[in-house]
Amino acid sequence: MAGRTEAGPTALRIMLGAHLRRLRERAGVTRSDAGWAIRSSESKISRMELGRVGFKERDVEDLLTLYSVSDPAERDRLLQLARDANNRGWWHRYNDVTPDWFDAYLGLEVAADLIRTYEIQFVPGLLQTPEYTRAVAGLSGAERSPDEIDKIVALRKTRQAVIERDPPLRLWAVVEESVLRRPIGGTQVLREQLAALIQAIQRPTITLQVIPLGTAGHAATGGAFSVLRFPQADLPDVVYLEHLTSALYLDKRDDLDSYTHVLDSLTVSAPPPQQAEEQLTTILRQLD
Repeated sequence: MAGRTEAGPTALRIMLGAHLRRLRERAGVTRSDAGWAIRSSESKISRMELGRVGFKERDVEDLLTLYSVSDPAERDRLLQLARDANNRGWWHRYNDVTPDWFDAYLGLEVAADLIRTYEIQFVPGLLQTPEYTRAVAGLSGAERSPDEIDKIVALRKTRQAVIERDPPLRLWAVVEESVLRRPIGGTQVLREQLAALIQAIQRPTITLQVIPLGTAGHAATGGAFSVLRFPQADLPDVVYLEHLTSALYLDKRDDLDSYTHVLDSLTVSAPPPQQAEEQLTTILRQLD
């Protein structure tokens, strides 16, 4: 289930890849030589070290030998990590209604302990009500059957288990006020969504800041994005940017610093979280 606290396969691939990279560098082996050792290429080693492909046990065994990892316990641990990283996540059963590039995000979301997000179009997915999700799914340019939309709603509900797990995911969302006034699904759906947000922010692990309509401008000029942080030391923070037909996952230090700086600027310039309930209540009252 989505609420489990251990790392999912996406995170495990990144962890194993990072560990193999460190072993290779410590052994003084080039990516080209490592690729030759597993009957493949330098680019394959690069993808493995970034956690972007699955791991064959034979390849991992050969690389460990090349990197002079001879301790049986350490070899067994890393081979078990490779097997676990190849398992399918619970979200695999929804792959008929999600794009391939979204699978990686679902795996990272499960593994994260903190997600900071900036949203300009929709209520953040982990805070959406079922009817709001249903309305958002209906906005897609693709023709979706009622069964497909039901499955998308079920996926969203399952993802939201991370908020209730032990320990719960911490979510800090900065949202444009226009998002909370956009009647997606109609006024009643929006009213219920606002009421659900008021309830959600009572949780100590959920923080919401609303940027008022009258704000002159701010640093987040590039659109919505999220920054995910993980409890595992082997997992770097990841910036997630979603586009119409693809997504970007950024983990280079310069990128992380830039997006983190933008989020920090937003949280400082926006009204404090303590005002969010009053802002939501005001918008809700104006819908009557």
